[in-house]
Amino acid sequence: MLSYFILFSSSFLAATILPFYSEFVLFALLKQGEPAWLLLLLATAGNTLGSVVNWYIGLYILKFKDKRWFYFKDRQIERAQIWFQRYGVWSLLFAWLPLGGDVLTLIAGVMRVKFFTFIALVGVGKFLRYVAVLYATQLSLNYLS
Repeated sequence: MLSYFILFSSSFLAATILPFYSEFVLFALLKQGEPAWLLLLLATAGNTLGSVVNWYIGLYILKFKDKRWFYFKDRQIERAQIWFQRYGVWSLLFAWLPLGGDVLTLIAGVMRVKFFTFIALVGVGKFLRYVAVLYATQLSLNYLS
């Protein structure tokens, strides 16, 4: 039970702006013989909910853009918004990417993407990512044994 909580938590943290990886936990649990379908469900749910944190931050982040400590410059925000408008909400299917995926979910909040659209697209993308990770893990475990 604790191992499931650790997988969910690591998946959640991996989707936020914090540098964290859930694949190692997933690999270890698969190696222990835990049910793949349950691990897939927990990792997808945790990772998708972690992205919701970024989306939520994006909803309110521009309220602080005039503060000295604000990290992003107006030009950076403008470029990100133009990029997102060009590629649209379908780009959220790639929110699982290690580089840029977290920023994509933050921009989705800034752009006020509807919550259920956000959840559906991000959830599908992250689910497919974990399916690929599970498949690759199973292949490597079969190869190693």
